[in-house]
Amino acid sequence: MNSTYFFNELWNQYTAKTPSAEKIKSLLEAEGNTVFNDHIAIRTFDDPRVDIDVLAKPFIAMGYAPKGEYHFKTKKLFARHFEHKSDPNAPKIFISQLLLEKFSVKLRQTVNDILNQVDHDIYEQEDLILKGRVWRKPSKEIYNTLREVSEYAAWMYVNGFCSNHFTVDVNKLSTFENLSEVNEFLKAKGYTMNSSGGEIKGSSSLLLEQSSILADVVEVEFEEGTKEVTSCYYEFAFRYPNTDGNLYSGFIAGSADKIFESTDMMLQDR
Repeated sequence: MNSTYFFNELWNQYTAKTPSAEKIKSLLEAEGNTVFNDHIAIRTFDDPRVDIDVLAKPFIAMGYAPKGEYHFKTKKLFARHFEHKSDPNAPKIFISQLLLEKFSVKLRQTVNDILNQVDHDIYEQEDLILKGRVWRKPSKEIYNTLREVSEYAAWMYVNGFCSNHFTVDVNKLSTFENLSEVNEFLKAKGYTMNSSGGEIKGSSSLLLEQSSILADVVEVEFEEGTKEVTSCYYEFAFRYPNTDGNLYSGFIAGSADKIFESTDMMLQDR
């Protein structure tokens, strides 16, 4: 698959669900910046039909290789990030999956029933990540049941396969010195930051700082009628150099844990 087309399509689908991202990108550009993407995040379940290995296939074919691994005990997630083997400017890919065996039989059965709605051939297509929600129209009852135990599972049920977020590479912005300046700029423009764990997650000593706006809220059609739920969000990352002088390219599990909450409906309900 053509990588330019693939990434453009990911962005187009993402901004269709996340109009804030397109607006913020334009605001940053109006300040005189060229906006580069640090990484793209994707969510899934650890079911072998749709797990990290499955969703990574098109990226592996484009020249990506697996790098760091991350464990999130409280949220019962596992993640891996991928970097392009020859293009240091290519965005990193961060794919996380819900560890179904860590949950109740009821949740495991619910997710299995959802995945069983889809012909297996769909899961084998290389552009699965571009297909969004491939199962039937969601049910509010199932959505609420999933939310009681995992915001992540409920989000996946409604949104399906897509880019959960793109990330502005703050290091490459020409009119901002650091992440704090970006956050203040966004708040002045009326955006609400994810403050779970602090507006800035990470630190210079950890070699990575991250922040994000809260996810956009969109109307989704359920079997029982429409309901507003979270879609996706825009993230911002500032990296510090390692002892070898190169910018740190990995992720911090403790920071990512809080970034995940950008899509939590409970934050929207405050």
